[in-house]
Amino acid sequence: MRVSRLALNGLLAVAAVLCFNSHGIAFTSAQEATSTAEAAATTTLDPNSAAASPPPDAETFSFDAQVDKMLHIVVNSLYQTPSIFIRELISNSADALDKIRYYLLTEPEKYKSTDIDFKVEIEYDAEKKTLTVRDTGVGMTREDMIANLGTVARSGTTKFVEALKESGNADATMSQIGQFGVGFYSTFLVADKVSVASKNPTDPIQHVWESSNGSSDFTVYPDPRGNTLGRGTEITLHLKEDALEYTDPNRLKSLAQHYSEFVMYPISLRTTHTIEVEDDEDDDVTEKTPQSDEDLEVSDEDEPVEKPKKMKEVTSYEWERLNSNQAIWTRDKDEITDDEYQAFYHVLSGSEYTNATTWVHFNAEGNINFKSILYLPEDIPASYRYGNIDTVTSAMKLYVRKVLIGDDFDVMPKYLGFIRGIIDSEDLPLNVNRETLQETKILQVIKKKVVRKAIDLIAQFARDSEEEAAKAKGEKDEEGNDVIAANKYIEWYKKFSPNIKLGMIEDEPNRAKLAKLVRYPTSKSKGELVSLSQYVENMKDWQREIFVIGGTNVEEIEKSPFIETFREKDVEVIYMTDALDEYLVQNVRDFNGKKFVQATSESVKFKDEDEDLTKRREKVYKKKFTPLTKWLKKLVGNSVLRVQVAKRGLGSVPAIVSSSEYGNSANMERIMRAQAFQHGVDPSGMMSMRVFEINPRHPLIIKLLEGCPPENDKEGDEAFNVSQETIDAAMMIHDMAMLAGGFPISDFKGHNRRLSKILKEKMGLESLKLEPELDPPVEDDEVPDGEDIGGGLNMEDFAGLNMEDFGGGANFMSADDLKNMNFDLGDMMADNDEL
Repeated sequence: MRVSRLALNGLLAVAAVLCFNSHGIAFTSAQEATSTAEAAATTTLDPNSAAASPPPDAETFSFDAQVDKMLHIVVNSLYQTPSIFIRELISNSADALDKIRYYLLTEPEKYKSTDIDFKVEIEYDAEKKTLTVRDTGVGMTREDMIANLGTVARSGTTKFVEALKESGNADATMSQIGQFGVGFYSTFLVADKVSVASKNPTDPIQHVWESSNGSSDFTVYPDPRGNTLGRGTEITLHLKEDALEYTDPNRLKSLAQHYSEFVMYPISLRTTHTIEVEDDEDDDVTEKTPQSDEDLEVSDEDEPVEKPKKMKEVTSYEWERLNSNQAIWTRDKDEITDDEYQAFYHVLSGSEYTNATTWVHFNAEGNINFKSILYLPEDIPASYRYGNIDTVTSAMKLYVRKVLIGDDFDVMPKYLGFIRGIIDSEDLPLNVNRETLQETKILQVIKKKVVRKAIDLIAQFARDSEEEAAKAKGEKDEEGNDVIAANKYIEWYKKFSPNIKLGMIEDEPNRAKLAKLVRYPTSKSKGELVSLSQYVENMKDWQREIFVIGGTNVEEIEKSPFIETFREKDVEVIYMTDALDEYLVQNVRDFNGKKFVQATSESVKFKDEDEDLTKRREKVYKKKFTPLTKWLKKLVGNSVLRVQVAKRGLGSVPAIVSSSEYGNSANMERIMRAQAFQHGVDPSGMMSMRVFEINPRHPLIIKLLEGCPPENDKEGDEAFNVSQETIDAAMMIHDMAMLAGGFPISDFKGHNRRLSKILKEKMGLESLKLEPELDPPVEDDEVPDGEDIGGGLNMEDFAGLNMEDFGGGANFMSADDLKNMNFDLGDMMADNDEL
């Protein structure tokens, strides 16, 4: 019998709705809860009852040799946290419910349908130190218990799936996690003893399996309580003394919701409440004793005496639904509303105050199948905001059939760590502890697909935002004014741009896609951010490079002398104001075949002129200014790598210090020097390869050439003496070029001395000698007059005021009356200071 997956899921949805009320939580009244709890108590293995001790005729079996060794590994080193047993037991219960659901559809005669709902229940008893997990799944027979619980990783579900594959019933094949694999043994992390009661529909007898922690054998016997389960399995843990935290309802609720909040079957926790109620027993009937006449009192009226009500404590129980959240990723995305997607994002983020910017819901099919939802948040996480990239934790949750495997898998790279979402795969094979994937290659494939999907999500968001902004650009509001269209992607990008740039540096396989997502201001964009693709479209026909320039802000870059020549030639330059941009340019050399070139580099060339003419001109300039370049190199020393005639126009500046093509830029040098925790580093390693470029057309350079020594002195000629004025002028030009290029001046003392000398000449001063210090005469201290007290009031201040203007009428004193009063405000203030 072939049953489609759609029909199977539909039947499951109907059953889930019938199991619980419209609120998704099954609560009962105090009376009903009490009766229900009493009934439940009879089905739980009581550690103090006879059922907790095996009867004399119980069968004892020895564990498989590997099981004894495995138990030791499980308890001592396998699992990182003991609380993982909750996930294992609930996952096993979900598997058992899946199996009985399938059998009821495919073999209804063998597995007769009953009125038992599909559910998982969790109970605790703090007094008895027990924890019970019960399900209404397929259950186990005596043989299943011996085989599945006595052999390492013997999985009834695994055999079930293998049988389905052998039958060729692909539609019915369900990739399930093993029922009672090694995960079952995680119960011994917290329990001294484990009791398993189970009832399979094909077995008329309910059996019990028991074993103690550290024991090499286990016992199996018919449950002396009879068939209390009807169907399913009940696991009772007799907790260790250091594991009593698992009798705390808040702790159990938190763990169950963390690991299994999206399991499709209802998971309920029985909570205990103690309340005071009025005692209904008749306390008025008291034993009568004979009274004498003297004991009788006579009163005019019989006054009734109100007796205090007698109260008693009553314990009530309630079943609280723990997994009311829906796993919306299993539904068709066309049936899910935006509000539902946002509500699910609130569940993932743990906050209802922020929404997702956009999202994508997809099913990956192929060799590996999985379902996923990815969200782009509105605000950047704090770890990115403060630059703590190493502390970024994954915001992705990995599920296997709606059971949380972990939220600490590095599914996303660091630069995409802000993306929230889930991945649910039925193809993931798990190792013995469900925490580490057995085949890492499968997880790597999932990572690649999810990362590409995340980048595509951002790219689609950018395209949609630009289209919306373009449509709204020509619209008018009600008053006829142009509508200012905000680009949603640009607003989002301003927060997350460092992440995209970091991805371009680190993620080489996806670098081309990420490069299309970055946006920059340019010399022509008037403050707006443009993409690299737009820049390439606006390039000149002769332009082969993408020109960029770095700085702390746009205003600073706009004043850079390097930009002057680009403006003259109408060439667009990208402004890079983030520190990360410098690293990006060093690691990402080109975009769509267009090489990135620093506008501050010596290698900048404009190919809009005749190449032959340019070469001939460079040759002439080089020969003409060789004496000056050689002399300047000797003069400035190691502050620059070399001195040369600029091969590009420098505009109106006489000279500038640029960086070598393969060295650090001035902005990069500034960033490296600003590293807070660097020490013991050779400063020369951070210095740029500076090139002192002179402008051969500038009058100052031409005048400087006249004052420098010639290239080759003839024998017998007197030594050429360079005047101090020429040396000072050359050093001033050097300092100006250093500052214009963004580099610091090393000799501040000499720079200030030369500036002072120039100011002296310009202001016509004969000397810069300081004037003698003043020696003012000693003055007696005088008490200031009241009228001289700053901020004080005098009677003259009230002249011309009419108190009637203030509504006082005749009862107010006039200004003349105040003036004639014999007091001084200055004296009053002085007296007040004395007080």
